Amino acid sequence: MEHAANRDAGEPPTQDNCDGDHNSEFDPRITLSSTSKMAGQTVAPFLAKHIPDQYAPLPKVQQAATSQKDPNTKYCYRHRPDAKCRRTADEPTMENLQNDLQALSQADQQGISHVWALFSAAPAKQRNLMLQGILTQCCFPQLSYLSNAVKDLIRIDFLAALPSEVSFKILCHLDTTSLCKAAQVSRRWRLLADDDVVWHRMCEQHIDRKCTSCGWGLPLLERRQLRDWKRQQQLRGAGRGLNEWSPKLTPIPDERIGRDFVALNGSLKRNADSFSSDELADTSPEASKRPCLGSQDSYLVKQKFRPWKDVYKDRFKVGTNWKYGRCSMKIFRGHTNGIVCLQFDDTILATGSYDTTIKIWDIATEKCTRTLRGHTSGVRALQFDETKLISGSLDKTIRVWNWRTGECLSTFPGHSEGVIGLHFDGNILASGSVDRTVKIWNFVDKSTNSLRGHKDWVNDVKVDSQSRTVFSASDDCTVRLWDLDTMKTIRVFEGHVGQVQQVTLLPPEYEPDDVEAEDTDDGTSSTSSFSDLNTPDEYSSSVFESWGTRTLPPRYILTGALDSTIRLWDVLSGRCLKTFFGHVEGVWALAGDTLRVVSGAEDRMVKVWDARTGKCEKTFSGHTGAVSCIGLTDSRMCTGSIDCEARMYSFKNEKETGEQVEVEGLAANTPL
Repeated sequence: MEHAANRDAGEPPTQDNCDGDHNSEFDPRITLSSTSKMAGQTVAPFLAKHIPDQYAPLPKVQQAATSQKDPNTKYCYRHRPDAKCRRTADEPTMENLQNDLQALSQADQQGISHVWALFSAAPAKQRNLMLQGILTQCCFPQLSYLSNAVKDLIRIDFLAALPSEVSFKILCHLDTTSLCKAAQVSRRWRLLADDDVVWHRMCEQHIDRKCTSCGWGLPLLERRQLRDWKRQQQLRGAGRGLNEWSPKLTPIPDERIGRDFVALNGSLKRNADSFSSDELADTSPEASKRPCLGSQDSYLVKQKFRPWKDVYKDRFKVGTNWKYGRCSMKIFRGHTNGIVCLQFDDTILATGSYDTTIKIWDIATEKCTRTLRGHTSGVRALQFDETKLISGSLDKTIRVWNWRTGECLSTFPGHSEGVIGLHFDGNILASGSVDRTVKIWNFVDKSTNSLRGHKDWVNDVKVDSQSRTVFSASDDCTVRLWDLDTMKTIRVFEGHVGQVQQVTLLPPEYEPDDVEAEDTDDGTSSTSSFSDLNTPDEYSSSVFESWGTRTLPPRYILTGALDSTIRLWDVLSGRCLKTFFGHVEGVWALAGDTLRVVSGAEDRMVKVWDARTGKCEKTFSGHTGAVSCIGLTDSRMCTGSIDCEARMYSFKNEKETGEQVEVEGLAANTPL
């Protein structure tokens, strides 16, 4: 009897001794023999003490008046009938246990049942004490048996046991690889791992920025999609969703761009009036309630937006192509002299040349659709939007064109020498000239102002209309920041030892690696009037703190110069934070965003840099002349050269018929 009790005390009860509805290994409702003296003297009082509702029931009136806490609330999830993932004993184990128990004598069976009943009725504290006593009496083979048995029992599906909100929180901390592996564990895990909540967080963490944890970043996602998704979630939480009160807040895309929702670089959407009945979700109160994930192990809601996992997958492919240099290329030939300026969008490429013309190209067909003629000297700068194209030329004029028809709408003579740089933002146009001035043109009040301070040609200008400031780069080796309200210089950035050809404003989301400002001994300090600043994070009390609520200028800028370097500047402190070395000749062209910087130089090379660290990631060759201009989007890069060619590099996963790309140190002809 004692040997049998010691041997089997830790084993689960037989199926005959368990209540089928409770379905637990240790069931407190075990029926004991009324003839047992031990049951009457020890077991029954113990059970009556700890579970009086079953073994010492009170009158109904007294039960109603007595509030007693359910003793099972402290049990683990395996002893709660309402738990979603309670583990039940498998039938072969229970059958073997039943056979072993029946092989014993009646007295041994009764003794073992008493042990199980005592343990089943005991609260957590007494259970632990019982287990400690049993373990001290176990020999090594019994301990080995317990180890093997417990190893399988403690393997629980914690995501199924936890509330869905907690499961989502856990999954949001995984990286992409781990999350995809989690989706392969089970159907339940796949449902949780593929949820929009998890992948939306993944997109927020990686798209248009470098993740602080893994250092991986993905190309830009259209902000309008993110804003609409958040608005839809708010409406869903309020029980409204897509209905007559919010037809424009949760739009469904046009059929011609597919059921998948948005083109990431477009905003084609249908009017609410064109919704078909089969595309509208059920707006009844019952339908607005989100069912529990555990009820059906499936949650199907008609998608009104492209799933965030698909968005991430699409962006991930583009980001991987950028990382490994996999791309296709198209070459645009037609100019008879060097190309020195360009701009492009999804379908159109505009190029300006020393041959005095501007050409409009269809990117898909690689054909020139229109040539704009009117300038009498080389076109050095251009910029276009949906309605107009503005160009600056060495013939001292600025022209405004209707690029769709080729008509010249107006001409602005104002500079005394050739115009070699221009940029417009909103109603403000800035132009830089050989005459060493920057002119500000206001399209609203038709006013014109001249900014004087540079001592040599002004090669490039950038307008920031929100802060009402202008940046200008000059052959005097400096970059100046101007205030459009006072028309005076706010700050001068000194450090380059060659003519500064380009200045690029980085978006507000950009954050560099933690770096200290470079030593002033290498010529990277700002002007002496701001030399008392110690760190890049300090503001100038005499300049920016006096602005009050006025919007500050962009925090970070990039500059490229003929000293073969690219420099990253902190605008607020005026300090150079980082210098990018790699080109062996002067840098003529520069573009950048939150993820990467692209530069072109006299050495005929195009280099792609990590925007945060300044490390050169890829080098593209192919031009036979100096690379004079560069355009950059999230999935494309276009370069123009003195060799009269423009090259379009596409990193999208699309089949294009262009030539393959030569990338230094990497075979770039991997098919997309």
